Amino acid sequence: MYAISLGDDGAELRPLEPWHAEEFLAHLDRGREFVQQFIPFGSTTTDMASAREHLQRYADMRAADTGSLHGLWLEGKLVGGVLFLNFDAENGNCEVGCWLEPAGTGRGLVTRAMRILLDWAVEERGIHRIEWVAASGNHPSLNVARRLGMTRDGIRRESHPYRGVRHDLEVWSLLAPEWREARARGAHSDH
Repeated sequence: MYAISLGDDGAELRPLEPWHAEEFLAHLDRGREFVQQFIPFGSTTTDMASAREHLQRYADMRAADTGSLHGLWLEGKLVGGVLFLNFDAENGNCEVGCWLEPAGTGRGLVTRAMRILLDWAVEERGIHRIEWVAASGNHPSLNVARRLGMTRDGIRRESHPYRGVRHDLEVWSLLAPEWREARARGAHSDH
């Protein structure tokens, strides 16, 4: 498979596959409290069976061309990931997302990895509209959307019941021409 360098800090973007279940579970165990603040699989992937099941679901989505999961490794250790939660090449739309354990935060890993996914989606697959949806309180995630040049389309008020609280979800988007223009200007900031 692939391993794409994300810079001089030893960070790499790689596929996250079912055979990574043990490493995925160890990663979640290290950062579970942090990850599960906003990411549901942080609280539902708690053993090898659920880790395999989660990774297999995305492997099946990749095979069906409807989504995919990509890990972020820092100096050989899985610290998070980026993903296509849904991918609809026929209609030119997709939704992207991310998660990190604390050891991966503050380094621009998600932003750097997401640029690779966005380039691929726009240039190789013809995606026109990319969405980013995050809870209004998830400031690190919303900051990535801003760094990628996305525009906030709106807020779905109290639309996401999670851990006993109804969260507002912010919807951000980026259109292919906007992505190409920002890339051409070099208007990308990692942090």
